[in-house]
Amino acid sequence: MEKPKNSRATQLTRREAMGRVAITSQGVASVLSSAGELAKLAAQGPAPVQATPLPATDPKFPMPPTWNRELKQVAPNVYAYMQGGGAGISAAGVSNALIVAGPDSLLAVDATQGPIPARSFIAAAKQATGGKEITRLVNTHHHGDHVNGNQFFTHAEIMSHPYCREECIKAAATTPKTWTVTPGIADAVEERKLVPPSVTFKDDLTYFIGGTEMQFRFAGPAHTWGDMMAYFPQHKILFSGDVAFFWVAPYANNSYITKWIEVCDKIQGWDVDMIIPGHGPIGGKKELAEMADYFRVLGVEARKRYGAKMSAGAAAAEIRLGRFDNWLGPERLIMDVVRWYEEWDSTLTPDYNAMAVREATIEYNEVKKKGGQMSGIIPLSRMEALADAC
Repeated sequence: MEKPKNSRATQLTRREAMGRVAITSQGVASVLSSAGELAKLAAQGPAPVQATPLPATDPKFPMPPTWNRELKQVAPNVYAYMQGGGAGISAAGVSNALIVAGPDSLLAVDATQGPIPARSFIAAAKQATGGKEITRLVNTHHHGDHVNGNQFFTHAEIMSHPYCREECIKAAATTPKTWTVTPGIADAVEERKLVPPSVTFKDDLTYFIGGTEMQFRFAGPAHTWGDMMAYFPQHKILFSGDVAFFWVAPYANNSYITKWIEVCDKIQGWDVDMIIPGHGPIGGKKELAEMADYFRVLGVEARKRYGAKMSAGAAAAEIRLGRFDNWLGPERLIMDVVRWYEEWDSTLTPDYNAMAVREATIEYNEVKKKGGQMSGIIPLSRMEALADAC
């Protein structure tokens, strides 16, 4: 299938776009030079970014609610660590986690993104359970906001899908040796290392922890090729990891969107009342269906422009998503459009295509500039820093 191309009347070709980067002004060049370091760090965790509410919100639809950071008991011996967020709150890369208490020890799901949230999670879990140690930790997938905190679970056996372990091993080789002081993530320079899972499982795995049945179910490929979810059949609760984003625009950087939608549809048939998403407040099947609809609506709009031979960046600059324009992180539609295009081009791989997203962001900004929408310009540093966060 032919690759989509831009209409030269209103957009740049990819070659022209990359050439524009080479000859651009020092201001944009400095953004790109700093973006390289931010992107490197983003592979292990999000860099600090400023909020950029793009595209514009739609007043016909509600804005996201605000939810608090808290360890919330959702069933006997089951606690969700909700990281907090809401409209006007920068929470990119802020992921939820889970703890299950047994008679003598704890099992955690996901390790958060750095020293501050990981230590806060561990302390809250111990306080709520009488000081019990976390002896097992399961990573739902390999993204930095779920595995960066692994090093702080010093008494835990770490488990994941094989794909997650393989990606963690790759990332560990380039992980910085120390943490950089970053608001909400690290408050001091200290030793940093990415600890890969040491135990892997490919298919369903069930734990009986005290009186709690906990089923780990493989969901990939969806958000990544190694997604695991934790299901509690007796309580009708699903901890989905990043298979679910509620009130937050989903990251499709390593995803297979068509399969992701299929997983969401499959969960609709499960006996589930509560879904704890990887990002956003607690919800249920209604919220999961809405997230799947985000991809469906975006897919319809992107497919029209793909058929018209528009580039992904130019397409993203035109697309409006109605109620989804109000979700947190709306600029992610750029990488999400890129991912849809790769499915249609039959070029999709499990890896994140950083160059394609860079080019699309350049093209997006060029279209916004020509249309006089300077408020819609998205810094490349923001897109690249967020790329591997979730």
